[in-house]
Amino acid sequence: MTAKLGIAIARRLGASCVSLVFVVVAVFFITSALPGDVAQSLLGQAATPDAVAALRHSLRLDEPVLLRFASWAGGLLRGDFGMSLVSHQSVMSMVHERLLHSLLLAGITTLFAVPTALLLGTLSAIFRNTVFDRCVSVLTLCVVSVPEFLVATLAVLVFAVQLHLLPALASISDIHSIGSFLAAFSMPVATLGCVIVGQMARMTRAVMVNVLSSSWVEMAILKGVSPTAIILRHVLPNVVAPLFNVMALSLSYLLGGVVIVESVFHYPGIASLMVDSVTSRDIPLVQSCALIFCAAYLLLTTLADIVALFSAQERNGA
Repeated sequence: MTAKLGIAIARRLGASCVSLVFVVVAVFFITSALPGDVAQSLLGQAATPDAVAALRHSLRLDEPVLLRFASWAGGLLRGDFGMSLVSHQSVMSMVHERLLHSLLLAGITTLFAVPTALLLGTLSAIFRNTVFDRCVSVLTLCVVSVPEFLVATLAVLVFAVQLHLLPALASISDIHSIGSFLAAFSMPVATLGCVIVGQMARMTRAVMVNVLSSSWVEMAILKGVSPTAIILRHVLPNVVAPLFNVMALSLSYLLGGVVIVESVFHYPGIASLMVDSVTSRDIPLVQSCALIFCAAYLLLTTLADIVALFSAQERNGA
């Protein structure tokens, strides 16, 4: 690794750290400005003003916002996400199990979506301007145009309500066999994977077509190199970095889709936990969940940029 590349990576990491600090500040003040009062929500509408004021004082909600931010940010530096205002449990303990469930859903979706999208995109690029290419392009465009909540609702209506093939709720506590595992994850994974496959396949096709149209690939064809050798030896090594960018950007979209999917299928993940905490005005829990989503998105985009820097260094070296 050259000094120039090291400086570029250091700058990108520094920019990510600055962005993370901005995210921490933005998450706190935006969530603190949410309408509603957790004290009033806990005590009910019949509570007296004195009771509400006493509960707000016990929850430290009457402190100045800057003091609360300093306390919360200091806790983050120590690895302490605070306590839930509603359940009085540690936010870390509440997030931990739900985060594992969301990672499981994201991992299964990735295992399904990434190979499918790469295969469709690569085949479309190889057989571009054919009937297969046009069919895949139209299909992926239609899939990308449909929002996740509509796909999830239609999936429940067709496969759970009409056909009675799959359960409407993704209950992972009832998983005891491969069949129950497939039944629980089929609709959430398919809903998340549809849009990701559509986006990634279209971007993969664009990357592959760009490389296949290069002069050195045409020269290899003129020299009589077999199509398989051209794809495996010449094309794929040169599209690894762009494809990694495609995967990182597509998987970052997964972070937004999982909120809708977990809510529709009542999947016990961190996204549904955040939605529930917004409803109950549990601000520390909302802040922690939002920060995790933002940090995950920032991590994916940073990794994509670093891979792009390595790719650019290799091309310049070549």
